[in-house]
Amino acid sequence: MKNDKSKREFIALNIAVLTISDTRKSDNDVSGNQLVELLEKSGHSLSEKVIVKDDIYQIRSVVSKWISDLKVDVVLTTGGTGVTGRDGTPEAIEVLLDKKIEGFGEMFRYLSYEKIKTSTIQSRAIAGVSNGTYLFCLPGSVNACATAWNEIINYQLDYRTRPCNLVELLPRLKEK
Repeated sequence: MKNDKSKREFIALNIAVLTISDTRKSDNDVSGNQLVELLEKSGHSLSEKVIVKDDIYQIRSVVSKWISDLKVDVVLTTGGTGVTGRDGTPEAIEVLLDKKIEGFGEMFRYLSYEKIKTSTIQSRAIAGVSNGTYLFCLPGSVNACATAWNEIINYQLDYRTRPCNLVELLPRLKEK
């Protein structure tokens, strides 16, 4: 990917982070805390950080609040994307999406394959757009969150990334 950042100014986005877990609290939320650190290090602002149980209705409630808030540009979730009975993040989020960004999950699993081989098929990481807000649903693994942010999301949320990025599309997401 060509990444010529010399001709555009960075645009900071407001990003909310949701950790989905039955066991995590603020002090041991490694993946959620890492996402906050990564987004802030990249120059973005944290809108809010919340932890909820693996429950589709709690997940939807928090995400619905954020996608209706005009100040939130992006929602990152971590956890609940696996295949166990408690993993319900994709089911909670997909009904809220106006459009899916299919390439995100495909690219994430491709990049993960280089690190964890065929175990990547267990990830149901997804992304999409809802009410003009980008949503990225990531696994709960610290390494998976780092891969997603460092190799995909960081570039797509940087207005300086060429030939195109998701930031330049933000003003057009609600077009009819």
